[in-house]
Amino acid sequence: MTNTPEKWYHGVTRYQWLILVVASLGWIFDAFEGQLYNITRADMLPDLLHVSATDPLVKIWGERFLGIFLLGGTLGGWLFSSLADKWGRNPVMALTILFYSIFSGLTAFADEIWHVGALRFLVAMGVGGEWAVGAALVAEVFPKHARERAGGIFHATSVAGLWLAAAASLFVGANWRSAYLVGVVPALLVLWVRVSVKEPDAWKEAKQNKAARMGSFSELLGTPMWRNRAIFGALLAMVGLATFWGVVIAGQDLAADFLKRAGDPDWASKSKIAFGFIQTAGAGVGMLSFGPLSARWGCKRTFVVMHLAALLLTPLLCWLPSLFGSYALLLVLLPVFAFFAQGIHAGYAAYFPALFPTHLRATGAGFCFNTGRILAAPVLIWLSAWMKSALDLRLAITCLGVMFLLGVIFIAFLPETKDQPLPE
Repeated sequence: MTNTPEKWYHGVTRYQWLILVVASLGWIFDAFEGQLYNITRADMLPDLLHVSATDPLVKIWGERFLGIFLLGGTLGGWLFSSLADKWGRNPVMALTILFYSIFSGLTAFADEIWHVGALRFLVAMGVGGEWAVGAALVAEVFPKHARERAGGIFHATSVAGLWLAAAASLFVGANWRSAYLVGVVPALLVLWVRVSVKEPDAWKEAKQNKAARMGSFSELLGTPMWRNRAIFGALLAMVGLATFWGVVIAGQDLAADFLKRAGDPDWASKSKIAFGFIQTAGAGVGMLSFGPLSARWGCKRTFVVMHLAALLLTPLLCWLPSLFGSYALLLVLLPVFAFFAQGIHAGYAAYFPALFPTHLRATGAGFCFNTGRILAAPVLIWLSAWMKSALDLRLAITCLGVMFLLGVIFIAFLPETKDQPLPE
């Protein structure tokens, strides 16, 4: 017989729901701040560089800032995740939110191109750190039977941040400075965090018994069990993040390519709608579904199924619409593909915190996610860019989609956490 409640939310307290809301709001605004640059760069960079929008400098600096953001997010993720184990979840979550809010707001006053680079680095530090704190907090507060679902919901709320950024872009138009002023708003969440969030009992006990080892990278990477989980967790995250930048966001490019071939003069706006709303909706449903699926199958099997489904759907998405000459078929395939290809991202929040003991939980989860981010950089900066410039777009994306197979290999070296208590 099992003691698992019939309904996953049975027994979840008001405070536990509050924690999910607070953590999710932090992650929503985290995604919002990260996306602000992507939606304002076309106006901001020519303005600060004093060149036309088509000048090669715009693309060069645009890629440089993506690299800067990637590096800042990785370093911030490592730093703040360790501090969350040392200092506590509450103060570090508040600090990361302040980081990405204040430095995003200061971007509105940038007068030189290097100002943007420095501020994007600092914004990225907060963005990289907040995820690990929120994921660890949700895992520790929710009961075992609801942990995977709560973690999946937490990560899936990032879709709302992307939509908020898109709405802000439509509202401010070409006035990019106003968009960054809106970015200060999440700082108000800090007051709620400080008042509402209490340190989990498990963290308090660990702090009392293992104060000198809290958030220790030397223990994380020096203990064989934790090192194995950290390394393969980072490799698993690398697959998801590399395929996101190399394959998933190419949905807009595939739509644009199809419409251009069809001679549609409105290809630019239609491709943005196809990606920004239709594909993203499928991604949101996929991320929300990871928790229920992992509660039934386990995280490992859910990861395997989603990676294999994404592997299969990538070539179908690339070639079937062209074969049948059907844009409607492309619009059907985009959200189905995103359900699996982006749905795996919710698994990181549900799975990584459950791999590590309390005194290393945020450190381990942050190491996996953010090391995966920096390991994915060569795919984003070199391999993906080279393949898409040298090959037919559909062939390039099909080849990049083979990376989903690596996720199936890496997950084989990690344990199942379903129905298991969090390591202590």
